[in-house]
Amino acid sequence: MSTDDDEAATAQGALVETLRAFVTERDWAQFHSPENLAKSISIEAGELLEQFQWGGGFDPDRVQEELADVLTYCHLLADRLGLDASRIVLEKLATTRQKYPVDKARGRSTKYDQLED
Repeated sequence: MSTDDDEAATAQGALVETLRAFVTERDWAQFHSPENLAKSISIEAGELLEQFQWGGGFDPDRVQEELADVLTYCHLLADRLGLDASRIVLEKLATTRQKYPVDKARGRSTKYDQLED
């Protein structure tokens, strides 16, 4: 593991610990079933999308707030399921990297099963 990887893991661990403490202080874990957290992700993602609803003009501060809400619930769900958010993202990226080789996918939005050889 490189120094950057170590720092990222430390930051990820600190974030999860901070979120756990926040939830514990408020006794909110009782409400954080995987189902409720997944619903919350979807609700907050809708609120994020709303910031872009009518075109290019958006409030960067509101976008940041809504994105933070989405990310918070994603981290809480991963933690509730006993998953390391960074690890599962990197694993998915490795899978996606195989589906979308650079030489076939660069600059294209074509779905992986439609990429030409």
